[in-house]
Amino acid sequence: MNLDRVREYLLETSRTAARTADECGTQILGATAAIVESLRDGGKILLCGNGGSAGDAQHLATEFVSTLTVERRRDAIAAIALTTDTSLLTAVANDFGFDGVFERQVEALGREGDVLLGISTSGNSENVVRAFAAAKAAGIRTIALTGGSSGKLEALADIEINVPSTETSHIQEAHIAVGQLIAFLVEDELFPR
Repeated sequence: MNLDRVREYLLETSRTAARTADECGTQILGATAAIVESLRDGGKILLCGNGGSAGDAQHLATEFVSTLTVERRRDAIAAIALTTDTSLLTAVANDFGFDGVFERQVEALGREGDVLLGISTSGNSENVVRAFAAAKAAGIRTIALTGGSSGKLEALADIEINVPSTETSHIQEAHIAVGQLIAFLVEDELFPR
């Protein structure tokens, strides 16, 4: 074990966060505005991703529906993680293939005016890409949290927040920080102090 390794990893986490703050602020505010507009018009947020990004989608949906801090109670915000229903995920994967697990849910649950927030470190997760295509066809705004080279989601996203890193772990760390920040900003807009 090496203390220098610990220090370097955590310093790179902070450098990635600083670069994200410098390069993605406008996109973060744009994503916030799109979500607020949708919610004010009676829409909802759909969230999806794979692996750690699935965990992030669930975490963020929970923050919207529950609350960010117990000191600040507010009405629930409509958000659904498309990653949580194992019966549905396995049925769609079996019947239509795993690439369709989010697309099918967007078709069933999404409505014009909703927002789909997709999380993919590569921007190439085929099931997220197909969900974005279905969302576009249905008049659903799309927000992508990506990293590295953006991938296929860049062309499909109305708003892309591209974390300036090629290291998956640091991209994921920035994604959850950005997601938490957006949740706080949305809460501030909908429920001013």
